[in-house]
Amino acid sequence: SICEVAQASSRDVDAAVAAARGALRGWSALAPTERAKYIFRIARRLQERAREFAVLETLDSGKPIKESRDVDIPLAAAHFFYYAGWADKLEYAFPGRTPRPVGVCGQIIPWNFPLLMAAWKIAPALACGNTVVLKPAETTPLTALRLGEIFEEIGLPPGVVNIVTGDGRTGAALVAHDGVDKIAFTGSTEVGKRIASAVAAPRSDGSLKSLTLELGGKSANIIFEDASLDQAIEGIISSIYFNQGEVCCAGSRLFVQESILPTVITKLRHRLASLRVGDPMDKNTDVGAINSRAQMEKVNHYINLGTHEGAIRHDAGTGDLPSRGFYCRPCFFTDVQPSHTIAREEIFGPVLSVMSFRTPEEALLRANNTPYGLAAGIWTDKGSKIFEVARKLKAGVVWINGTNQFDA
Repeated sequence: SICEVAQASSRDVDAAVAAARGALRGWSALAPTERAKYIFRIARRLQERAREFAVLETLDSGKPIKESRDVDIPLAAAHFFYYAGWADKLEYAFPGRTPRPVGVCGQIIPWNFPLLMAAWKIAPALACGNTVVLKPAETTPLTALRLGEIFEEIGLPPGVVNIVTGDGRTGAALVAHDGVDKIAFTGSTEVGKRIASAVAAPRSDGSLKSLTLELGGKSANIIFEDASLDQAIEGIISSIYFNQGEVCCAGSRLFVQESILPTVITKLRHRLASLRVGDPMDKNTDVGAINSRAQMEKVNHYINLGTHEGAIRHDAGTGDLPSRGFYCRPCFFTDVQPSHTIAREEIFGPVLSVMSFRTPEEALLRANNTPYGLAAGIWTDKGSKIFEVARKLKAGVVWINGTNQFDA
């Protein structure tokens, strides 16, 4: 283990919510331009300490250092910069209305993008004049705690952001707290349903909490026969393997037009064999460690299930994996049927399910055959096909000849 972190009790949650409630009036009454200055300082300080945060994120989460260094930390800083710019423009965004803070926001984030998730949650809340109680995942709390140091360094008023660590018990106490006005949760569908049920009950004064949920995905990538195949293969590799598949919007289902299926499988196998699995702190590593023993066991369960249900497994190379830590050899499955578990359930690991289609209509039917609606990708050189297919995909984000492009 790296370290030990406190298990916050319900009393600790009470103290954090009380601090956020006490700071709310002063923070929300602050001139928007002044709030923007604080958020801007957070972004600048995060940039200045980027190397430290990248190392800490990789130590904590197991993702490759080049991902933490080049993606997670710069994007986190970019979001604080972006929302600093929004703080004094809210009235222009909503003409004829007077935007008001929601109040105290209880925010619960997962382990796959610890610092970036914190930025996504905290930055807009602060820009709109809210105060925050953040609970990071119990397996990846370190960069959130170090972010708390930055809040102190830049002089953020006490109580505006409060960080409580712990497992699901701490999160449940935060969700149930009467002093919280809004819950924002990113994580599993199962936990999200429990939170929705808990928030549906009125508070002691009869009012209801606001709620935002972002609950996993089983995103589809569709490769048409007229696509630039090398570009598409590189995009698929980036989408599902470079983050160990631990991305909500990872393209874990791949639909390939039947005429090019053998070529895509061959190219995918060759590219997979070149991936370097190993020490996340090595800048040459492509695929790092799985976050925890529990997650590793879950990923292995799905891999074994895929083989048991009749799909054909293709592994990345045959070399030894590191003896210390939790590592999974990247793989993909062919001969996958829509009814197979690996084609329906979120795995959160470097595992790809490959299926075929003949017509665009069939591709759409199969891609939309999921309870999730997070993201999708289209690979084709035909502009008319792009617009026709994108319009009919049931996904909140559709990437065209690219993947995992995040902009504040």
